[in-house]
Amino acid sequence: MNHRHLIAVGLVAVLTGCGIPTDDAPRTVQAPRGPFPTTASAGTAPAGPAAETLCLVRDNRIIPVLRRVDRPPTIEDQLRDLLAGPTTAERDTDLTSALPGAVNAAGVTVAGTQARVAVDEPGDDAGRSDEVLAFGQIVCTLTSRSDVTTVTFFRDGKPLGVPRADGSLSEQPLSRTDYAPLITPG
Repeated sequence: MNHRHLIAVGLVAVLTGCGIPTDDAPRTVQAPRGPFPTTASAGTAPAGPAAETLCLVRDNRIIPVLRRVDRPPTIEDQLRDLLAGPTTAERDTDLTSALPGAVNAAGVTVAGTQARVAVDEPGDDAGRSDEVLAFGQIVCTLTSRSDVTTVTFFRDGKPLGVPRADGSLSEQPLSRTDYAPLITPG
């Protein structure tokens, strides 16, 4: 036998000798105890076949977060889920929301490809100064939908001037580009 042949035979013997033993017949394997949440759906969010993007906040930046839900969300569902804030698992990754106390979004409708968000008067004890992030969260979340390209805000039926990322106020339809400097990919 030559040297190469001996090395090959030895290598085959080593590799076959340290593998997982085989069974003569199939056997039932018990699944490990769960549940096993994914990063997108951990916490209180259900894990479903549809996707929902919510824009949350970390380190004064807007972070799009993908959640798995049972059915494609309506625009009202998406706004409600955004207003509910991050799940426990999302909070564990330092995600938060600028919305509580800064913006009281009361409802949303769609006209063409424009979302129209009704905003109530902030409470006396709001005390938040991150309205730019709060309005940015709403615009980023709603324009993540394929059927919405812009968002306008109203209070008592009148256009509401809201802050953009550059600090200017606008009553005009807003898009993701108005908050692009604050958005960090998820």
